[in-house]
Amino acid sequence: MPTPARSSFPLAIITDFGYRDHYAGTMKGVIASIAPAARLIDITHGVPAQSVVAGAIALRESWRYFPPRTVFLAVVDPGVGTARAPIAIETRAGARFVGPDNGLLWLAANQAGIKRIVKLTSPRHRLISVSATFHGRDIFAPAAAYLWRGTPISALGPALRSTSIVQLDLPRPVESARSVRGEVIYVDGFGNLVSNIDRRTAEQFATRFRHKSLSVRIRGGAAMRILNAYGDAPKGVPLAIFGSFGLLEVAIRDGNAAIHFAAGPGSSVSLVTRAGRT
Repeated sequence: MPTPARSSFPLAIITDFGYRDHYAGTMKGVIASIAPAARLIDITHGVPAQSVVAGAIALRESWRYFPPRTVFLAVVDPGVGTARAPIAIETRAGARFVGPDNGLLWLAANQAGIKRIVKLTSPRHRLISVSATFHGRDIFAPAAAYLWRGTPISALGPALRSTSIVQLDLPRPVESARSVRGEVIYVDGFGNLVSNIDRRTAEQFATRFRHKSLSVRIRGGAAMRILNAYGDAPKGVPLAIFGSFGLLEVAIRDGNAAIHFAAGPGSSVSLVTRAGRT
């Protein structure tokens, strides 16, 4: 049985498995067999299929809102069965991350402060038979469950240097004479287009132009005002807003911006002064 301290933190799961198949449920069954008292929280199983970047962003935006020492099991793994390593990461903030070494864990773990990384090789802490296509069930779920139970991370396999794992770098906005050019890095389930332009960058840009009014263009289209809330725009009208990510996003009031603009990850987003052109 877990100690009261251990039972105070959950085991949280994020995958691209979707909700149609048995994959996510089977992983939870493995966890229940090893750590039956673990409290499981599904962050999401709706990460776009094989989108490591979307999964990494979702994990980065989630981890800090969980109790210290939460174990995060993340599986978006298009390289399953290849030479990519299965890893676990312990952080200075207390959070532990388990998943493939393909950049999926990097944004969150780096933000939390990487303390130790191991390669998951211990045969005692995985299923006896390991499939070439379902490491979520056979390697990652057991490792996460044993970590939750109190198994030291060092028991799961040999240590790795932080410089040896895949580091995911998101594109950065580029500032020119009269604009900040960024791009969409994430599309949420509402079709909101989240860019890589953060509020601080926008504020610094505005200061350069003595706080002149700013507007936003996506894919070189018509200018949009930056509003404080989705509801500040009329229904069906495009708008820009700094959302819960702390990043500039393009939305449609009561609509889907991704469909409206035929836009997605990589689409250009520009912040300009009212007189600026993209």
